[in-house]
Parts: sequence; structure tokens; C-alpha cells
Amino acid sequence: MYKQIILLISLIVSALYAYAEDSIKVSSADLQALMQRIERLEQAQAHPNKMGYVDGVTGATRQAPKDTTSRRFTIGGYGEVTAKHCWFSNNYLRYGKNPEKYANDHFGEFDLPHVVIYLGYDFGKGWSVGTEIEFEHGGTESAIEIEEEEGGEYESEIERGGEVALEQFWLQKAFNRYAILRAGMQVIPVGGLNAHHESTEYFGVYRNEGSFTIIPSTWHEVALTFMGSTPNGWHYQAMFLPGLDSDRFNRKNWIKPGAGSPYEFKLANVFAGATRVDYTGVQGLRLSLSGYCGNSFRNTLSKTNAELDASAYKNVKGTVTIGAFDFAYKGYGAIVRGEFLYGHLSDAALITQYNISMRKGSVSSKQWVASDALAAGIEAGFDFFSLNQKLKAKSQKLYLFARYDYYDSMFRYDNQPTDMYAWCGRHRLAAGINYFPIKQVGVKAEFSYGILKQGTRADGTRGKLYNDEPQIAVGIVYAGFYQL
Repeated sequence: MYKQIILLISLIVSALYAYAEDSIKVSSADLQALMQRIERLEQAQAHPNKMGYVDGVTGATRQAPKDTTSRRFTIGGYGEVTAKHCWFSNNYLRYGKNPEKYANDHFGEFDLPHVVIYLGYDFGKGWSVGTEIEFEHGGTESAIEIEEEEGGEYESEIERGGEVALEQFWLQKAFNRYAILRAGMQVIPVGGLNAHHESTEYFGVYRNEGSFTIIPSTWHEVALTFMGSTPNGWHYQAMFLPGLDSDRFNRKNWIKPGAGSPYEFKLANVFAGATRVDYTGVQGLRLSLSGYCGNSFRNTLSKTNAELDASAYKNVKGTVTIGAFDFAYKGYGAIVRGEFLYGHLSDAALITQYNISMRKGSVSSKQWVASDALAAGIEAGFDFFSLNQKLKAKSQKLYLFARYDYYDSMFRYDNQPTDMYAWCGRHRLAAGINYFPIKQVGVKAEFSYGILKQGTRADGTRGKLYNDEPQIAVGIVYAGFYQL
């Protein structure tokens, strides 16, 4: 259809050119560009999903590069190379009875927090697959060595700590932009960090500390998802997935350790649901609501249902409810992002009692867990290169940013002195720079200061119970997704 139209246009142009050569000039380059554009429109009409590709996490339709509408293979990834120096202790007893003992400690780290490879393929007719492999902290390494000092014995040694995880593996069918079904290992997009966790999507050298501390990040589970989007900027997801495992909840990270599984399979004695809605109908602005609800207590191998029914834990459900709001604005050289997340765990006191009573060597950390936890943060940065036309023309960016966080993994809990876990809540201030020589690569530097909560000391006075936590960090990050 479009080719016939362009042929007609060409004939008309030729006729007009013959009669008005001085007033109308159409170059062969202009005609070639127009033909390419019409070719893309024809392909888009035949394959509506090719107008953009569905984001692997949020379900939003991202605009594909203009010359890739017929391409099917997507490759990409993201990662960070980081270094930091901290003017506080990393001793596991630093939050104990004598924190002043560690007041003058300091330490440094070099790390590869996340290195992720993403591969996706569009089979056509609405069918596609996505995979994401993540190497955390450089992955793991082991080796077999002959120990000369021990009679030439063979020994297997761990040479590097870390994790390798299949973070995503899903198959989906897109009926149209409004209705997409996806099944497999997926990111659970609760909170702004899970939905936008690529290294270039936040200003800090490391992921935002608040939500990263109290809920899983990046949170991935085997799930069934219905998702879609509308032309006026609404994007939605509804997910069905197995529940968390309350055996592994703890005081520092709240429900975060309960995701995934320490076994070769994921327990699914209880179930949960998650949802997310994004609105992007205003240029430069994204507004998002997300939530999660599901039971967690009986997702365990420690006792049978019959044993639990005959105990004091018969009616314990451990329902985890999380609600989150996050937003992002980009315009006039500025970026502002923010998030507020609140979570509640029912039967927290009984779950604490149950976990503490578990036998030695169990998967439980045998710690107190809060009934309520929260995290809130906001960051803002301005691209000073946008003020200079020459630098702006080179597409380089230099952001100066500031960030504030408040979070508390033991915001509310029962049957313990109020200040026993004051170290679990803190304010955090940060400021620094982000330099992007190209869109996909950034160089980051920041100084941050963690301000721990006050409480009642042993002598009855009110004041700081634990040492504050200042640090400086630098990093090189990248994130890119390309269709081939």
C-alpha cells in the first residue's frame, strides 16, 4: 500500500519538476530516506509490537532504535566496577554493647557488585524469550591444588566469593500491546529500585541503600504475569508467584532473605501476588505504584503441616504486605527521582519465636524480625554540560547530585526494649558527580554519611548509641540494550 503511494508521489513530483524546475527540487537522498521511512511503517503495520520492545522488567514499551524494526535478537547488560573507603568498622560486633571500641576503625573495598548479561529473541507472531545472567561480586572461583606442605595431597579451595544467578528466564506471548502473558523467572517490580535497577538509573555508586536493605534486590521469582500498556502512557502488571520463606527473615534485612530458595527448588506451600502500574503520559515524568501481598510462614521444610496444626503456630500466616510509590522526572537538564516503601508482616512476634527455636544449622538466622519496616529516599541532579551548547552537542553529561535516604528494618517490633535495634534505622546523606562521556557509560563519585538513630544509653542518658558511617566511593558503570 505504502509503496503504491510513494510511486504516485514520485510521478506527481516528476510532473511538477518538469513544469517548475526552479521552484521544486527533490534530491535522490531525500527520496531514499522517504522510501526507508515508508518501509519501516509497512513493517510496523504488519508487526505492531515492533514499534517498540517490551521492557523486561516493567512491561513498558521502550522505543526501539529507528533502524532496527525488523531485528529480532536483543543483547545487552549492565554492571559496575567500584571502590570505596569507609571511616567506620566492618566488624560484626560493631553494633554490640561497646560500639566505642570500633570508633576509630576504617576499611576499604574493591568490588564488582553486579555484572549482568541479557539475551532476548523475538520468534515472531508475538512469541519471545528473555534471559538474564548475573554475576555478583565477580562470581565464584574454585581450584584444585597439590599442597606440597601436606604430602602432595589434592585440595579444593575457594578462591573468590560471590554468586552466579539466572536472574531472568521467561517466555511470553504478546497478543497485542494491551495483553501480554509471561511465564518463568522474572524480576518482581515492587519499588523503584527493582523496576529500574540498571547502573545508569540511579546516581549513587551503589544501589539506593533503603529499599536495597529491606526487600530483595534484584527480586526475581518464577511467576506468571499478565501485562500490557495503553497508547496514552499507562503500563500495568499483575503477577502470581510463590510466597516468601519466613524462616529466613532477620532484623537487618527484614523479609529480604526470604526470596529465592536455599534448596534446589522453590517452595510453594503458600502463594503471593504482586502488581505495578506506571504512568508515563506526561513528557519526562513517570509516576508508579506497586505492591505485594502473600503469606510466608508455612513455606518451610522444618515442620510438616500436621505438626504446625498441633502447635501454638496453628493460625500463624505471616502475611507480608508491601506498598510502594516511586517517580522520576527528567527535563531542563535536571533529573529527580524518589521512592517511598512501607511493609508489614503479620504474626511477627510468633515468627520470631519460631525462628529462634529452630535447631542449629537450620536455614534460619534465628533473629528477631519486625512487624513493620520502611524506606524512603529522594535524589536530584543537574547536568551542568547542558548549559554549554558545545558540550551539549557532544551528548556528554556531567551531573552534580545530592541524595537523602531514611530506612528502618526494625521500625516496629514487639516484646523488646525500644532501643535494642536502633542501629537498624538511619538517615543517609550523599552528594557527588556522574559523568557520562557516552550515554551507556558513566563515571561516578560520591561522599555519603550514615547517621544512626539516637536512643537511651545504659546510664539512662539520651544520645547516639552507635558510630556514624561516613564513606567515599567511586565507580565506573555501564548499561546498554541493543537489537541485532
